[in-house]
Amino acid sequence: MRSPLLLSALLVQLGVATAHAAAAKTPAAMPAPAASPAAATLQKATFAAGCFWCLETAFEGLPGVKSVTSGYTGGPERNPTYEQVSSKTTGHAESVQITFDPRQITYAQLLDLFWHNTDPTDAGGQFCDRGPEYRSEVFCHDATQKKLAEESKRAIETSPHRFKQPIVTKIVAATDFWPAEEYHQDFYKKNPERYHEYRSGCGRDRRLTELWGKPGRQGGEK
Repeated sequence: MRSPLLLSALLVQLGVATAHAAAAKTPAAMPAPAASPAAATLQKATFAAGCFWCLETAFEGLPGVKSVTSGYTGGPERNPTYEQVSSKTTGHAESVQITFDPRQITYAQLLDLFWHNTDPTDAGGQFCDRGPEYRSEVFCHDATQKKLAEESKRAIETSPHRFKQPIVTKIVAATDFWPAEEYHQDFYKKNPERYHEYRSGCGRDRRLTELWGKPGRQGGEK
């Protein structure tokens, strides 16, 4: 017959062993997955320079550019439509928003492409498109972008023999960006004939060459 003390010791040992077994069967809490390093470094740039069909192509396909979206920004109207923006009552401008990896292409490089795809002296629109919805504007997402944009504008303003007229492109804080209707996205791919007909008829490339010299328009897809 076991003594009470011995039985008590055995029960304690059994309880410890059971607890250890239960702990071994219970899966340890898994840490939350870390954000992708690439996703964490992606940034946005937003520009307006007339027709977004044309401006979109200046950035498409460039190394480091992950996406280019045509849309509307700069006004208070929420979820505006193309018809509303075209009515000149929303305060929005046709624009593009670029998602990019700054390790592959810098914001300063994007700014340079922007300037070479706009007429910064035209306060009434861009090329054949007239009205505030076609204005030239830089929408900055943070203080660093604002500083770089202002420096790039100042460099253009002080370049000797560059422009006879003042630079009227505005540099403002980015506000809500509303993607345009699906049929506007990648329009140059969906309807290349109409796109090239419009671009040529609007005189965009001719004017860019006059402003910036050859090759005039710079950037990605044609």
